[in-house]
Amino acid sequence: MQFFIDNWMLISVALASGAMLLWPALQGATSGGGLSAANAVQLINRERAVVVDVCEAGEFAAGHVGGAKNVPVSQLERRLPEVVKNKTLPLILVCASGARANRALGVAKKLGYEKAQVLGGGMKAWKEANLPVEKN
Repeated sequence: MQFFIDNWMLISVALASGAMLLWPALQGATSGGGLSAANAVQLINRERAVVVDVCEAGEFAAGHVGGAKNVPVSQLERRLPEVVKNKTLPLILVCASGARANRALGVAKKLGYEKAQVLGGGMKAWKEANLPVEKN
């Protein structure tokens, strides 16, 4: 115990530096990592990527990426092959924050969409990048 009392400053610096090292990893876990909004735009423009919004219909109507197709995550396994027939095209999965899209990524990969990716941060990141949003 005397060691901790004598070296409280050293221990504080070690804890603070450890926290700073972990911060980006923790931030990446909450945002889901994934594709940046700018990289998503490049994929859409250059490789004709298909954007699939996995939000529920009400959220989709409130605002979505232009040209996105709505397939709620609960219906993804059944409806994705109908909506996106070409499995060789890049697939960008989007939801409000990225959490549901990360779950949907596993389903898409299982269905054979090897180029499927998640828009990191979801629609929140898309809006923060000042990219256009369509509303129904």
